[in-house]
Amino acid sequence: MSTNEELTYLVKGMTCGHCEAAVREEVGGLEDVESVDVDLGAKLVRVHGQGLSDEAIRAAIDEAGYEAVPA
Repeated sequence: MSTNEELTYLVKGMTCGHCEAAVREEVGGLEDVESVDVDLGAKLVRVHGQGLSDEAIRAAIDEAGYEAVPA
């Protein structure tokens, strides 16, 4: 499977490695996600994969304890 989509979110409240790991674990567990890049300094999460669901990704970030808005 090759990556052909990228969705980027602004996720406020992420401040440490634990925050990054929580978001990475929840989003990375979604079926169509191939990789998750987290930039703590910019508060950005980039999700790569095929057939990505904005709703599912935002729900996963919410499950990790954060609110995401499209960047």
